[in-house]
This record gives sequence, C-alpha cells and structure tokens, in this order.
Amino acid sequence: MSRSQAPMDFSVVVATLRRAGCVFAEDEARLLVDATNSQAELAAMLDRRVSGVPLEHILGWVEFFGRRVAVDPGVFVPRRRSEFLVRQAASLTAPGAKVVDMCCGSGALGVALAAMTTIELYAVDVESAAIACARRNVSSVDGRVFQGDLFDPLPAELRRRVDVVIANAPYVPTDAIACMPAEARLHEPHVALDGGADGLDVQRRIIAATPEWLTGGGVLLIETGQRQATATTRAFDAAGFRARVAISNDDSATVVIGTWRRPANV
Repeated sequence: MSRSQAPMDFSVVVATLRRAGCVFAEDEARLLVDATNSQAELAAMLDRRVSGVPLEHILGWVEFFGRRVAVDPGVFVPRRRSEFLVRQAASLTAPGAKVVDMCCGSGALGVALAAMTTIELYAVDVESAAIACARRNVSSVDGRVFQGDLFDPLPAELRRRVDVVIANAPYVPTDAIACMPAEARLHEPHVALDGGADGLDVQRRIIAATPEWLTGGGVLLIETGQRQATATTRAFDAAGFRARVAISNDDSATVVIGTWRRPANV
C-alpha cells in the first residue's frame, strides 16, 4: 500500500509514532506503510509498535550489512554495531575458511560474513526460536545450523579444524537488564542478553572452550562492552590467546580479537 493509497494519512502515522517516543518516526512510518496492504493491517502494526514491540519483529526482518535478515518474535535483534565485528572477521578470514558463528541468534553475523567471502559456515544457538530463524537465513549461504550449548552440538570432526569463531554472546550484567529499553527487556530472550553478574559469564565459557576447536593460528572474535574490554582481554590471555582490542567510535562497538597459538606439544 503506497502512501497515496493509504486511508490513514502518513503524517498521522508519523505523529502517532513520535508520541510513542520513536526517535526515527518518519523512517519507521515509511517502513510500516510500505509493508502493509490494507488500512486494518497498518493500524494493527501501528498499535503493536506503539505498545513497544520492536519494529523488526513487526516487519519480520532487519537490515544488516545491506541485507534483509529474517527476525522472528522472541529472537534477538542484531544491532548495527555488530557490523564492526563482521568487518574485523572479514579481514582475518581466508576464502574457504571454516567459521563458527557462536550464539548466532538470527544468524545475521555469519550470513553477512559468508556474503563477503566464501566460507564453510556453522551457526550455533541454544534457543529454539533463534534456531528456526537462523535456519532460514543461513540457508541463503549454504551454511549449517546446530542447536545446543556452545560447541556441544558441533560435529566432532571439526575439533582443531576451525579457522574463525565469531561471537556476539550476551554481555549485559544481570542487574543492568532492568535498565534496558522495554523493547529489548520485554521482547528479546533474556538468554540473549544476560551475561551474569559482570556480563562476561558466557564470554568466559566460549573463550575457555574455543582452543579445542581452533586450528593453530585460528582466531576468536568477541563483541564486548568498552568498559568490559579489559576483563574480556584478561580471559583471552588466561586461555592462551594473543589478544588485542579493536574499537570503532563510529559504530560504538568494541571487539576483542584473540589469535590461538597451539602449544608445540599438543
């Protein structure tokens, strides 16, 4: 339904969204109008948005790295800042590399990386809703999706053969979740947000487990908070990685990158 065809005036949609506190009201209004085929459908979508449902869950997709990635209700919405992690990974990923997208959610990061260079992609998440969504997205790049806790569901033959692991694991401290916007707090799974007391519980588990899966010279990249970067780096060091921190002020993003040097006697 184009704006000229819409019974509900475009300006009314914008005003309604502004009153609800939507910062990018015009952009959101345009997306909602373009996604609907009837007055009733637009009104229903607008009501859901005003009630606090994430726009991405209403539309059923999010734009990530120039691609439309399916995002179902109850699935973590990939943030634009995570594109920085993908760019960092792309600079370290050779064609044909075996890549694991850990805590993949919708699979957006792995799919974006696969669109940039030819890789053998394995995506993993523990949440059923995320897995169903990731399977749709990852099918576009001929990857494989596994459900389970961290590396547990991956094929055993991948041990010590993985070249790159990327992870946007939950890193919000438990007590800080109550301060998050209602969109995230009420509509995204807590397992995708809650990183424990200091936000780094899942990161530490990934860092500790990854060496068993990486080839010598393999790389682990983890998105983290800028204030948490020192603690994340400390976990990398303790596991035997040579780690460095990459920061993008433009993206408000921080990524810790660790290179694994397998001991000669292992």
